[in-house]
Amino acid sequence: MNAPVAKELAPSTLPDPSAGASPVMAQYFEAKTRQPDALVFFRMGDFYELFFEDAQKASAALGITLTARGQHGGHPIPMCGVPVHAAEAYLAKLIRAGFKVAVCEQMENPAEARKRGSKSVVHRDVVRVVTPGTLTEEGLLDARGANRLAAIAVRGGQAAVASVELSTGEVECLATSVAGLSSALAALGPSEILVPDRLFVDEAINAALKQAGGFVQPLPQALAEPAASEARLKRLYGVDTLDGFGALSGAEVSALGLIAAHLETTQAGKLPALSAPRRAGEADVMAIDPATRTSLEIEKATSGSREGSLLAAIDRTVTAPGARLLAARLARPLLDPAAIDARLDAVAWFCEHRPQRQKLREALKGLGDMARALSRLALGRGGPRDLGCLRDGLAVGEAVAGLCVSTMETLVETPVEIGEAQEALNLGLHPELAQFKALLDEGLGSDLPALARDGGFVGAGVRPELDQARALRDDSRRVILQLEAQLVADSGVGLKIRHNAVLGYFVETTAKAAEPLFAAPLNATFIHRQTLANQVRFTTVELAELDAKIAQAAERALAIELDTFEAWRDAATAVAADLQAAANAAARLDVAAAIAEWAQDIGASRPIVDRSTAFEAQAARHPVVENAVRRAGEAFTPNDCRLDGAGAGGPRLAIVTGPNMAGKSTFLRQNALLAVLAQAGCFVPAKRLRLGVVDRLFSRVGAGDDLARGRSTFMAEMVETAAILTQATPRSFVILDEIGRGTATYDGLAIAWACAEALHETNRCRALFATHYHELAVLEQRLAYVANLSLKAKEWNGDLIFLHEAGPGPADRSYGVQVAKLAGVPAPVVSRARDVLERLEREAAGPVNLDALPLFAAVAEAAPSYGPSPVEEALRVMDPDGMSPREAMEALYRLKGLLS
Repeated sequence: MNAPVAKELAPSTLPDPSAGASPVMAQYFEAKTRQPDALVFFRMGDFYELFFEDAQKASAALGITLTARGQHGGHPIPMCGVPVHAAEAYLAKLIRAGFKVAVCEQMENPAEARKRGSKSVVHRDVVRVVTPGTLTEEGLLDARGANRLAAIAVRGGQAAVASVELSTGEVECLATSVAGLSSALAALGPSEILVPDRLFVDEAINAALKQAGGFVQPLPQALAEPAASEARLKRLYGVDTLDGFGALSGAEVSALGLIAAHLETTQAGKLPALSAPRRAGEADVMAIDPATRTSLEIEKATSGSREGSLLAAIDRTVTAPGARLLAARLARPLLDPAAIDARLDAVAWFCEHRPQRQKLREALKGLGDMARALSRLALGRGGPRDLGCLRDGLAVGEAVAGLCVSTMETLVETPVEIGEAQEALNLGLHPELAQFKALLDEGLGSDLPALARDGGFVGAGVRPELDQARALRDDSRRVILQLEAQLVADSGVGLKIRHNAVLGYFVETTAKAAEPLFAAPLNATFIHRQTLANQVRFTTVELAELDAKIAQAAERALAIELDTFEAWRDAATAVAADLQAAANAAARLDVAAAIAEWAQDIGASRPIVDRSTAFEAQAARHPVVENAVRRAGEAFTPNDCRLDGAGAGGPRLAIVTGPNMAGKSTFLRQNALLAVLAQAGCFVPAKRLRLGVVDRLFSRVGAGDDLARGRSTFMAEMVETAAILTQATPRSFVILDEIGRGTATYDGLAIAWACAEALHETNRCRALFATHYHELAVLEQRLAYVANLSLKAKEWNGDLIFLHEAGPGPADRSYGVQVAKLAGVPAPVVSRARDVLERLEREAAGPVNLDALPLFAAVAEAAPSYGPSPVEEALRVMDPDGMSPREAMEALYRLKGLLS
C-alpha cells in the first residue's frame, strides 16, 4: 500500500530519466518529456497516476492525498492518483485551475503485453492533451454555452482572429485591425487563446488579451509562418488547395494554422469533424468593446452569472444548440439589413403560426446535441449514446421538417431561414443521411451504454456471428443440453456432457456403456480423453469447438460490437457535413421559435432596420429590468427616444438630466439594448423601432476602478471615454453616463462639455449623454442637433416620487437630498444637508455665465458678502427694559413688517 509522504519529497525538477529508471517510470519520463508543460495522467490499471512535481501540483489543486511510491535517484517518488471512472470531474477541476493535462493511456491489456515476454510492460501513449479550449466531453462543458479555442495573428499590420468550437466543429476567422482585436475576442468569449510569442511585446495586444479573459497559450512564432500554416491547414482538411475557403489573407492563414498546430498536438493525430472556415470582416458585425459588453450585461450580469443578463431575459430556447446560437447572435449583431430581415422574417412567421410553433417546440425538446455528439465520435471519444443522439436527432429533424412543410402556404413565400432549415432536415433531399439513419435504426439498440466497451448496443439480427456469440455467452447451458441430446440420439448411448477446469467440456458415460463408442462408426465421432475406475470420458470435434467458443464468447461478442461501432462511427464521419447542417438548421428553428415565444409573451414588435442614421423608439422598455419588475408584480414605464445622426429626424445628441434613481441609466441602457436585439435579428420590447444600422456600440455607464492596472475610477472612466471619442463613427451609437465625476466640479464640467461637443461636431454619432451638470442644458441653444431630455420626478408631502418618464426639456433640480432620505440616511443628517443646500443656493453667485465665453468662465466671480439683516439692526438698537407695554407692542409690529 502507498503511504502518505512523511519526509522531504524529491526536488521539483524532473529527475534524469536515464538514471536507473524502471521500465514503467521510463515510459512516464518519455510522456513527460513530450508534454513538459502539462500534468501527465498516467494510466495504471483503474487509476490515472501522477508523479513527481505533477503529483505535488495536482494534490494541492484537487485536495487529494499526496503519497509516495518507491524511490528514484535516492528520493521517494511523490504520487497521487484519481480513479478512471471519476476522471472527468478531476479533469474539470484542473482545467478550471489553469492546468493542461496530458492523458497517457494503456494501449493494450496485460495479457497482450505478456505475449511479448513475461517481463514486458503494457504499452502506453499520450492519446490527447486536455486544454480549456479543446474540451469535448459532455460532463466538462456547459450545454448551453460555447467553448471556443481562438488564435490571433498579425501580418503586415493586418490582424486576424480564428476560432474553433471543437465540440461542434464550427470554424470562423475574422480579418480585423490590431485595434479591433479587443472587440473581436470579446464577442467570441474564448476559453483559450493561442498567441505567437512575439506579439506579447505589443501593449495593445496584451490589453486585448487581458480583457478577453481566456487562458492564454503562447506558441512559437514559427508555427504562425504562412507556408507552414498553409501546409497544416491542408492536412487538417485533407485538401490540396485552400482556394475553396475564399481569398484568405496571410493573417487569417496564420491564425488558422495556429489552431491546426494546436489540434495536431492535443488530439494526438485524431482529425476532428470541422466545417469549412466561415469568414467575416469588421464590416459584417457590430463592434462592441469589452467595457460596453460588460456595462450592458449582454451575456453575463456584472456579478459574472448568466442570471440578470439580456440573454437570460429573452432565452426561451428548448435545445442546448439553440441556446448557444442565440448567445452567438446577441454577441455579434449583424450589419446587413437584408440578413437581419431574413432572421426577422422567420420570427414573424412563427409569431403568425402559434399552433405550429408550439408543436415544433415540443418536438425539438427531444433533440439531442447532434453537433457535439458528432465531434466526440470523430475524435474517438464518443460512445453508443452519441450514435443514438444522431439517430434520434435525425428522426426529430425529419418530423420538424415535415411539420414546417405541412404548414407552408402555397401563395405565401416561405421565409428564407425556415426554407433552408427545412431543406437541411429533409432526409428525402439527402440520401446519404437517410441511409445513415436507416443503418442506425436497423442496428442500434434502444438501451445504450455510455461506452462502447460496455457492449450490448448492437441490436439482434444485425450480425449473425454476434447473435451466436451472445447465445454462447448468455445461454451456454441450453446450448450444451441441446448438443448432449443430439449426441445421445446419434449414438444411442446414455451419456452426459460435463465440465471441469482441466478438461473443459467432455462427454462422460459408464465403462460398459462406452464400449460402442470405441467401435466403428462411433469412434470417428467420439475421441477418447480419459478412463477412470467407473467412467470413460470422450470429446468430439464439435464439443471441442463449442468449448473454445464458449470460453471466448464474451470477448468475441464485445470485439464484434466494437468492430460494428467503428463502422458506424466511420459512417457518421462520412456524412459529417450533412449532420452539422442538420444540427445547425434545428438550432436556427429553435431560436426563431423561441424569439417569437418571448415576443408574444412580453409584447415585443418587429423592428425596421435600414441604412439610415435614425433611431426612433416608441414606448420602449428595458427587457431585463421589465422582466424583474414583472416578477415583482409591478409595471414598467415605457419611454420614447428619437435621435438622428444626420439631424433631420431628431437630435444627434440628447442631454439627459434628472434626479438620481429616476431611471437615467436604465433609459440609456434600454436604447442601446434595442440596437443589439434588432441587429441580432430579434423582435424588440417597444411599440415601434426604426433603426439605422449601428456599426459600433459604446457604453460608458457606471463607476469602477481598475486596481490591477493602477487606475482610479476617474482614470478608468477617462480611458473608456478616450476610446469612444477616437473610434466612434457617424453610424455609431454612444451612451454616456455622468462623464466628469470623480474630480473637481469645474474640471468635470469642462470635460463633460468638451466630450459633448466632440460627439456632436467630430464623431457626429447618435448619443445619449446623462449628466448632473445642468449647465450643459444650454447646449440645446448653442449646437444645431442637441436636445434636452429629462426623467421626471415630483415632490408630494415632502416625499419624492419617481415617474420614470422621459420628456423634453432639462430637469429643474437633482433632488439629491431627497434621494438620501429615501436611502435611509439618518434624519438629522438629511435635515442638516437641506439647511446647507439652502444656504449654498442662497449665497451662490448664481448660475455660471456660460454664454460669456466659448466654453464657460474659468474663474467664478467672488460671491457678495452679506451684512446684518434689517431685523437684526432693529433689534440691536432696542431697549426692552425702557419700553412701555404699548411701545413694546408697536416694536413687535415693526419687526413683523420688516420680515414681509
